[in-house]
Amino acid sequence: MVRHAHEDAELLDLVRRYVIPDRRYLKLSGSLLRLEDAEYDRLARSLTEDGLLITPHELGALLDGGWRERRTAAWLIAISRRTEFRERLGELLLASDVCCVGLAYCVALATFGTPDDAVLLTAYLDRHLERFDLAYDQAVVLGALQYIDLNIGARHASRFLAPEGLWHQWLQGRTDGWRVDGLATYLSLIRRLCAFAEECTELRPPG
Repeated sequence: MVRHAHEDAELLDLVRRYVIPDRRYLKLSGSLLRLEDAEYDRLARSLTEDGLLITPHELGALLDGGWRERRTAAWLIAISRRTEFRERLGELLLASDVCCVGLAYCVALATFGTPDDAVLLTAYLDRHLERFDLAYDQAVVLGALQYIDLNIGARHASRFLAPEGLWHQWLQGRTDGWRVDGLATYLSLIRRLCAFAEECTELRPPG
């Protein structure tokens, strides 16, 4: 069940501290790549600071909220490398019960970048590429899976991209003519967002 900040004092406090300052939640997407240098640096530093401050309990509470809270939490998890949230992020991605946050989950899992993260992305594709009626985060998840494959020398994405694989079946099976042109665009997006997360991680003080 999704928690709502207007009904939940704890969550409202977390939203005021981590989600809405400087309209942060709106910037935690591909739009951050279009920020001016000063704003880009300010966002990186504020995320780094909050990634060090926020507690596991507070992250869990944000992940119980709506898309703004979950998007912010996923980014803070990515930047602070809270790998203990891996399974939770995978569950939320698989459920896809809240919009506008799949990319953030993918960035976190791609930033972790292990075979375990590839398994979670694969589980999403196995389920959601069977749904010809839905265009959720299939393309960005596949981009994240390719990103992990390239970094660890694996081929998890290959069976989806084969000529008779689920990716092509999904594209052909859609009844609304929806198409993705240039899957490389999504790989590039994941790569650039993960680079931003890495920049934030490097801003952390040593020790």
